[in-house]
Amino acid sequence: MTVSAATDTQARPALYALMLGAIGVVFGDLGTSPLYTLQEVFSDKYGLGVARASVLGVLSLVFWALVLVVCIKYVIFVMRADNKGEGGIMAIMALAQRGARGLPKLRWVIGLLGIFGAALFYGDGVITPAISVLSAVEGVKVAEPTLARWVMPISVVILLGLFWLQKRGTARVGVLFGPVMCLWFVVIALLGLRMIVQEPRILAALNPYYAVRFFQSHGMLAFVALGGVVLALTGTEALYADMGHFGKRPIRLAWLIFIFPALLLNYFGQGALLLRDPTAASNPFYLLVPRALLYPMIALAAAATVIASQAVISGAYSMTREAVQLGYSPRMRIVHTSRSLSGQIFVPAINGMLLILVVAAVIGFRSSENLGAAYGIAVTGTMVTTTLLALVVALRLWHWKLPLVIAIGAVFLVIDLAFFGANLLKVEHGGWFPLVLGLAVFTVMATWRRGRELVLREIRHAGLALAPFIASIAEHPPVRVPGTAVFLTANVNAVPHALLHSLKHFKALHERNVLLSVETLETPVADAGERIELHDLGHAFWTLVLRFGFAEDPDVPAAMAQCAGKGLRFDMMDTTFFLSRETIVATDRPGMALWRDKLFAFLSRNAMPATAFFNIPTNRLVELGTQVEI
Repeated sequence: MTVSAATDTQARPALYALMLGAIGVVFGDLGTSPLYTLQEVFSDKYGLGVARASVLGVLSLVFWALVLVVCIKYVIFVMRADNKGEGGIMAIMALAQRGARGLPKLRWVIGLLGIFGAALFYGDGVITPAISVLSAVEGVKVAEPTLARWVMPISVVILLGLFWLQKRGTARVGVLFGPVMCLWFVVIALLGLRMIVQEPRILAALNPYYAVRFFQSHGMLAFVALGGVVLALTGTEALYADMGHFGKRPIRLAWLIFIFPALLLNYFGQGALLLRDPTAASNPFYLLVPRALLYPMIALAAAATVIASQAVISGAYSMTREAVQLGYSPRMRIVHTSRSLSGQIFVPAINGMLLILVVAAVIGFRSSENLGAAYGIAVTGTMVTTTLLALVVALRLWHWKLPLVIAIGAVFLVIDLAFFGANLLKVEHGGWFPLVLGLAVFTVMATWRRGRELVLREIRHAGLALAPFIASIAEHPPVRVPGTAVFLTANVNAVPHALLHSLKHFKALHERNVLLSVETLETPVADAGERIELHDLGHAFWTLVLRFGFAEDPDVPAAMAQCAGKGLRFDMMDTTFFLSRETIVATDRPGMALWRDKLFAFLSRNAMPATAFFNIPTNRLVELGTQVEI
């Protein structure tokens, strides 16, 4: 056996393991879409009717949407835009901003696009668990119509249990996700195949002619129906967002070899059932199941939808951490639920908010059919944002020719905007819900980002230049006390307020004084060479810049321990950290509207302290207050 063949043989088990993990985590939302997609499209609200032409037309749209959006756009194009292996809306935003260096207006637009996409993702994180679990539990209505009144209470109980388990982490139960989802895909494929064999004429829908003919014959109704067809694409963003956990190749292979064929078989099986029995439109997924297997299928669907919900919830945690690191969200407490996997995290504040909103959505909308009207806007809005950011990356970082980027962008944006426009028509019927959620999150993220910029501007304007200060200290030396003082500051070229207050009140300086600034990079992980930047300013003063990637947890003491190799050793028992805690005062100064100033002040008061976020020991900390007017 050659060396390359041996290496390939050794790598295969790892590849298969990653594919299994991807099947369990990445494809939960996409994989459970057959539960409600065709039921939504053929509901009375669209008025399509269940005729042969409409069934073939809708199935053709579903097939070509999966091919064009998932296979070509995401699997081939978007997944090329990896930020050191990481994906997702915040990762591609940071990547696009890196390509727009020197163009402040373009960076500002990219930042707004990123916030918009992230805000809509949170809306998706609320609706996905609600509609998925509801659609699974609604199978009991097919098995026994008298149990219909129990659908909502059972769904709420399942969701309460799901969110309660979050604090325990998914590391233990995560090993079951892959096998359960594999079983799910095999079962739905076999159910679809069984009906296709009985009605093979449904395979005519593979011809795009039927999709074109559907638009010609149904006109505006066909465009409106896109708002239901797009439900087949929910969860597509997860292929890109979870790329850092599993890698491109396992996700691509799992999709092309296993997931895509299974979904097609089930969708076409449901279509074949509708050709044979148009009354099955009330719930084509469960009516595809033999009655003897109905209750086991309901249980399997409930498990699959819980897994799908888990993936979205975990995605919300990961994106929150990235948003905090990139300066678009207030600092929050982040709990690691696994010692070996850094991606296994729990964010209590986000978990609580999602729980309240998801339960409210279930109680308020009461059925998956009603929630179907609300679903889609968040998904398609995020897709549009991802496309635009990927085009910026292709132009600015990959250096593709402008005509090629315009051509590719025109194709993808026509598709994305068609789906987005169709979903905008559903605003009054429930589409307002994710828009309101998205607007609230967008307002918070944009206000926090702008507020921090204003605070930093005020601090820099009020600060004294560092070099003259050190020179004056050398000419008129104060009393020196043993130990090391570390002053946290956003600007290492100016004298921190904490240093001035310390000198004013204590009339002394430490033997060693370090001005420390923590920066977040536009990459997920900082390289070893860029982690630490240390400068000796003379007279026992140093500036120290620590850099972390947006997917890392900033552990300042651990990073400071690495400074020994650069000539500055820290003894934590002999080191005191000084920090200025800003109290924000809202004023009518130019910068932000007064109500946004007040919102920022509220967020700042309730944000996690920087010392806890940076893992600085509280028994080595001195905080000095200062007021900042914005």
